[in-house]
Amino acid sequence: MDLNPKMTRRAFLAKGKFLIGALLAAPFVSYGYARFAEPHWIRTKHVRVELERLPQAFDGVRVVQFSDVHVGPYLAPGDLPQLVDMINALKPDLLCFTGDLYDYRVYDGSLVSQALAALKAPLGKFAVLGNHDYYGSPVETEKVLKPGGFELLTNRSVAVDKDKSLIRVAGVDDMWEGRPDLDRALKGVRRDDFVLLLSHAPDFADIALEAPVDMQLSGHSHGGQVRLPFYGAITTPMYGRKYVDGLYKLGGGKLHVYTNRGIGMTMHPVRFWCRPELTVFTLKKRLTP
Repeated sequence: MDLNPKMTRRAFLAKGKFLIGALLAAPFVSYGYARFAEPHWIRTKHVRVELERLPQAFDGVRVVQFSDVHVGPYLAPGDLPQLVDMINALKPDLLCFTGDLYDYRVYDGSLVSQALAALKAPLGKFAVLGNHDYYGSPVETEKVLKPGGFELLTNRSVAVDKDKSLIRVAGVDDMWEGRPDLDRALKGVRRDDFVLLLSHAPDFADIALEAPVDMQLSGHSHGGQVRLPFYGAITTPMYGRKYVDGLYKLGGGKLHVYTNRGIGMTMHPVRFWCRPELTVFTLKKRLTP
């Protein structure tokens, strides 16, 4: 049966107009998604990590990491209670914040401290500073973190006890703006102690690999903040270029490194193919044959 040529031509022109309209609209739709949708679509990522030196008493412990909140022009202090509720719903045993609480300026400190204080973790709440905390004021940022119940680990470690066993949670200063000193951070750590290291900059892992460190948690890179399918991050910051996103195993599994994508944004108020992230680690004792 022959098709009406006029109807065919009309249908062709209609399809052509639709395609042209779609192509013209695509950049605006993509920008709208990247600006107003994805930045608020927090992903909770569950990661099981098997660690040979983990004490048996810590088998099954839940460590929750969040990073790079960047309180500032794109995330207001009033947004924090919702984030706090999300974190508490994950029921962390131990809570780690890996830097960049503020974007460039410390403000509404009591309000931010009050929100942080509502976070619950029976084995402790620990933090390190990021480069943006230095752009504001590291001293003022510390004054916000401490009333919020966070122990700031600047080139030092603390023991975390559970059922007569312990691990060490250590932290180093920011690699970009601070003075990280791993030897100082590990002072007093025994040879057989399991060490969980917090470093804002993920590329510090190359230094941590040479020390008795079992696991490093980092942020800083935002996962690139803007990623393309089959390509990855378009750009990454200094000291966040080798270990950009997710889990890495270095030294044949001696050191596990995880880079969290962070919660907030900086520089540009967009995220694309790179949702903000909360990470839940289930620590498991790896049995040796």
